[in-house]
Amino acid sequence: MSANDRVLIDQLIDEKRNAREAVLTFDAAFERFACEHALHGFGLSDEEVEGGVMGGGNDGGIDGVYVFLGNRLLHEDSEILTQPTAAANVEVGVRLTLWLVQAKKSTSFSETALDKVAATCSTMLDLSADESDLEQLFSPELIARFGIFKTALARLLKRHPKVSIKFSYVTRGEADEVHPKVLVKAKHLEAQFDSAFAVSSGEVEFLGPAELWRRSSNLPSYTLELPYRESITHGTSHIALVALGDYVEFLSDEKQAIKSHIFDWNVRDYQGNVEVNREIAATLERADAPEFWWLNNGVTIVCSQATSVGKKLSLSDVQIVNGLQTSYTVYEALRDEYLSDPTAPVFERLVQVRILVTADQVARDAVIRATNRQTAVPVASLRATDDIQRQIESYFFEHGWFYDRRKNFYRNQGQPADRIVSIPALAQSVMAMALGQPDYARARPSSLLKSDSDYRRVFSEKTPLPVYLWLVQNQRRTDDFFQVLPKPVTRSEYTNLRFHLAMLGVVDLIGEVFSDPGLLSNVARAGEEVFPTTMRLSSLWYQLQHEYVAFQRKHRAGVDKTAKSSEFVAHLTNALGYGMLRRR
Repeated sequence: MSANDRVLIDQLIDEKRNAREAVLTFDAAFERFACEHALHGFGLSDEEVEGGVMGGGNDGGIDGVYVFLGNRLLHEDSEILTQPTAAANVEVGVRLTLWLVQAKKSTSFSETALDKVAATCSTMLDLSADESDLEQLFSPELIARFGIFKTALARLLKRHPKVSIKFSYVTRGEADEVHPKVLVKAKHLEAQFDSAFAVSSGEVEFLGPAELWRRSSNLPSYTLELPYRESITHGTSHIALVALGDYVEFLSDEKQAIKSHIFDWNVRDYQGNVEVNREIAATLERADAPEFWWLNNGVTIVCSQATSVGKKLSLSDVQIVNGLQTSYTVYEALRDEYLSDPTAPVFERLVQVRILVTADQVARDAVIRATNRQTAVPVASLRATDDIQRQIESYFFEHGWFYDRRKNFYRNQGQPADRIVSIPALAQSVMAMALGQPDYARARPSSLLKSDSDYRRVFSEKTPLPVYLWLVQNQRRTDDFFQVLPKPVTRSEYTNLRFHLAMLGVVDLIGEVFSDPGLLSNVARAGEEVFPTTMRLSSLWYQLQHEYVAFQRKHRAGVDKTAKSSEFVAHLTNALGYGMLRRR
């Protein structure tokens, strides 16, 4: 590695942190950058990366914790954690991954850092450890993150998951010149991970500026080649029969992981071991089964351009909008066999692929909605294509904000991270600030909109578009406020109370508790500057902290339980003199 790599990475981090309205410290920006690129292959959004960053003290030497089921990031409200029966729909042998990141801006890798992580994991991965003991040693955020992994593991035991524990150690030092003693410590840590559970495996990687630069420069490709056996062309679009071997290759990246980013606009996630996927897998396993494409509806790809040369289609801006279940099941069932014997007869069988060429986003949305009506899909799953979602996106864009209803669309265009807003983030802001339920917004970071009734409350046609933008702007203003406090807040306080403080800011502005977004029409049209000052927010914050602690003591409730409690919201607003929640 040349010294230039370190200079380039430092400049890149400085550009990212200075692009934010509330500038992060270099340390904080480096932690986020390290986590993003340690997990480069998962295509996480900025909000998902941020959600796994620990920050603060008592982190046990770990700066980022992420849990994946297959290629899917798990949240505290993921179905596998909240609904015990959900485990039955997970395929046998699924991979459950705990991914840990440590980021230090030092210019070397140390034994001490690995020792600290080893000690932390020895305690945190002990399934018999007493919860009260953990609370004395570690932050609530770290305990909660490891709790996601341990709960998922317990729920999946009957599915015999393959457990993987990975640790990315990131510094500004040279990863190809790690001291031999540090390498020995890394081997010991891998062995510790290997023996943590009966079927676990461990991996430690060192990432320095050279590795970070390569990963940050390696943007996910949406221009791909798809070989085909036969095709029908009409205008610029195609229907092709593709060999399963070529399709597995099409889905796989250079590390043989599935290219999850080409499914970003699909209306639902992989459903796992459900009946239809079991039937697909069974068809692949039977040598005497009819042609695969006779039994399967196939795959629909939308792209902006398709060029056919020598029985290969070159596709631009690829998104698989229908056929995710087929694609993931084919990949999971055949990947290992393809790596060991790509000439096996099964790979000559064919899958039907429709390639629809259009750069018109309205047309793409129509395709997504129409092609997902063939099987039962909850209306909520189609909401990214709703008129109101496109209207919000257009309105935000006109005002220099970017509504990411298509995951990572604007990040891949290089737009500033603190101006990009996902559908779940907007929904949480509306629920907390305009509907008066910060507890509900806190408790459901990823599942808030699974209920159609909640969706209709949050995204009502009666709510003026300026209100949505105003809410997002002032939720972000509230989040930035935590960066400038004289006494830094813990990660747990920030996660648990950011929506409560934002609600108090709005209630203080209106003068009473309310649950009608329409009441914000006038202030929203007046502009984002209409919000409590930093001084007033400070006063509200200290009152919120006081009542947060008082409620916990009175009700003997934990920090998370308090933040997710509607009783605490009522206690808080009464204590601050705003009265009970009124509906208009």
